[in-house]
Amino acid sequence: MSPMPPLIEAHDLSKNYGKHVALDHVNFAVETGRIVGLIGPNGAGKTTALRAILGLTPYEGRLRVLDREPFSDRAALMRDACFIADVAVLPAWLRVDQAIDFVAGVHPRFRRDRAQAFLSKTQITGKRRMRELSKGMKTQVHLALTMAIDAKLLVLDEPTLGLDILARRSFFDALVNDYMDETRTILITTHQVEEVENLLTDVIFIDRGRIVLDSSLEDIATRYAAVAVADDKVAAARAERPFFERRTLGKTVLYFERPDVQQLANLGELLTPSVSDLFVAKLSEGAA
Repeated sequence: MSPMPPLIEAHDLSKNYGKHVALDHVNFAVETGRIVGLIGPNGAGKTTALRAILGLTPYEGRLRVLDREPFSDRAALMRDACFIADVAVLPAWLRVDQAIDFVAGVHPRFRRDRAQAFLSKTQITGKRRMRELSKGMKTQVHLALTMAIDAKLLVLDEPTLGLDILARRSFFDALVNDYMDETRTILITTHQVEEVENLLTDVIFIDRGRIVLDSSLEDIATRYAAVAVADDKVAAARAERPFFERRTLGKTVLYFERPDVQQLANLGELLTPSVSDLFVAKLSEGAA
């Protein structure tokens, strides 16, 4: 059996706004059944990439999403894809039942019974208006709308801006535990790496319109290492050619790609970089 093609596949994807290069010949792929973080600072090109993936803007290069060309075949694409932006944008005057009616009217794969079943587990009634709800309750409404859409691809653009830490955690926990399965794929853009790194199966780092890293978390664990060394071992550690270093708690932490792990262990405390640490290191490397 031949392997399944990627759910999203970009080759030389480029987008300019006048003289501003938003995407600069980027290449990446997203496989089915993965939770992928598209991570970068503000202005890095995340939203432009999402707009191209969702068929909202023309582009140069080649892009296939669910085996379709997004810009020319957007109507068909959106039958199998769902886009959720910032959860704080639901209008204050909107009643919960009106929100359900609206999504049911615009998305062919929305299941009203699933949304109502989710809300039945909460204290939220259909007659409540969004302005009457706490941030946590608004999150629950948004989750009900999101998880009632039977889409193959769910795209989330900075989905928890403006929510407190408990509401953000509730959103992501429910997304992973109640929505995700092997037939669905989630693409999340964020600049708050710590929020999502425990959920992700893959990361794509983007900075100034270019892909800095495209890797599964399994590969990151074997490909990258860091070592914390005392001052008398810094020169020896630098001889191993780190791509980034920083000072913390009186030691120097040096980051390596495909290192001799035993050699590093002889120099100091061997560390596995977190996604957020690696994000800072790779983007700082690009700025050097």
